[in-house]
Amino acid sequence: MDFNLMLDALEGVAREKGVPVETILDALANAFVSAYKRTPGAAEEARVTIDVDSGEITVYGQELDEDGNVVREWVDTPEDFGRIAVQTAKQVITQRLRDAKREQVFDLYDGREGDLVTGIVQSSDHRYAMLDLGNAEAIMPGSERIPYERLERGNRIKAYILEVRGEGKGPQIVVSRSHPEFIRSLFELEVPELVDGDVEIRAIAREPGHRTKIAVLSHDPNVDPVGACVGARGSRVRQVVNELRGEKVDIVEWREDTRAFISEALSPARVKEVRLDEEEMVATVIVPDHQLSLAIGKEGQNARLAARLTGYKIDIRSESQDLGLDVEDEAGVPAAADEASTAAEAAPQEDAAEDAVEDAVEDAVEDAVEDAVEEKTAEEVVASAEGIGDDAEEAIASEDAAEDAVEDAVEDVVEDAAHDDAGDGVVEQADVEQEEEQEAETPEDEEDPAI
Repeated sequence: MDFNLMLDALEGVAREKGVPVETILDALANAFVSAYKRTPGAAEEARVTIDVDSGEITVYGQELDEDGNVVREWVDTPEDFGRIAVQTAKQVITQRLRDAKREQVFDLYDGREGDLVTGIVQSSDHRYAMLDLGNAEAIMPGSERIPYERLERGNRIKAYILEVRGEGKGPQIVVSRSHPEFIRSLFELEVPELVDGDVEIRAIAREPGHRTKIAVLSHDPNVDPVGACVGARGSRVRQVVNELRGEKVDIVEWREDTRAFISEALSPARVKEVRLDEEEMVATVIVPDHQLSLAIGKEGQNARLAARLTGYKIDIRSESQDLGLDVEDEAGVPAAADEASTAAEAAPQEDAAEDAVEDAVEDAVEDAVEDAVEEKTAEEVVASAEGIGDDAEEAIASEDAAEDAVEDAVEDVVEDAAHDDAGDGVVEQADVEQEEEQEAETPEDEEDPAI
């Protein structure tokens, strides 16, 4: 058989697969040993040598002692390995090439956890997405994807290497786009000051797909850390936001003073005061009333990210809440509502006055009748009846006076309630009368000058 042609083919496979030729030749030698042992009369142990220049293959039979040392060796190359030997060699070479490729990929990515890679989406579903990294494949589990992000086949995206596993079927590269450190890698790609060490990202708080806050610190007094990360006209941070598919990124300056750092973390809201409980790691933040909703953020997002960034539990209060004031009372209640409430209180008082008058009349009548019965004399009965009449008249007069007082109070309340609307009513009535006068002065048969 022409082994020179086989060597040429092996060199082509080595270049295509990126595997050294020596590795393939070693796999080929092992394949020939396996093929030799299947031939009749073959030695129990053997080794094969391949001359790369001439393409000559030599098989050496071996005899070993009890300790496994070679005591005798001889040339035992069969005249023709035959079809079975060639098929066996093919299978072994294919398997060895696969193993060599897996080992090469594992060695290439082993220890690269935390690096940023670029890949092309091969497939994507709710469970995971497969990325082609060029010389390897990476898997992105559903939990490591940005929520609601659509990955179409053929899209080129960046990802953060989370883990490299050396498994039996080959190395498995696990990548992520939702990890907080993915943000750090993207900024290091855009901001040279981060790579040089002039600027440092001290803390990251992220809700993937929604918002991210990072705290940056400058080790060079001549370098503004926030400006370095933002870039000229926002060019640097814009590249990061585009890669994150529009996720918002807030950049704040890291402070040594905890109170100042918490105030920075709650930006864009303005903070008036920060009170710390170092033991409980709780911060009470006082903000102006009109800044309360901005400090808390949509569904509490700004407060949550600030708490993660600083490590403190943050309780946000407005100035009014801190002083114990009722914001609704400060806003004021309309005058009409107050007057309506006063009128509602006057009605029960009127009913109570009427009831009191009726009770007084009944008591006077009952007392007079009892006195008349006890005396049992006509004159006393008549006198008592006259007294009853006088008491009744006094009671009726008292009832009329009470009713007049109640009616006066109700009229005063109604007049006060309608006082604010009186001017408007007069103006409206004057307008109506003026319109009626104009209609009366206008002739019915007068033609429209615009016709």
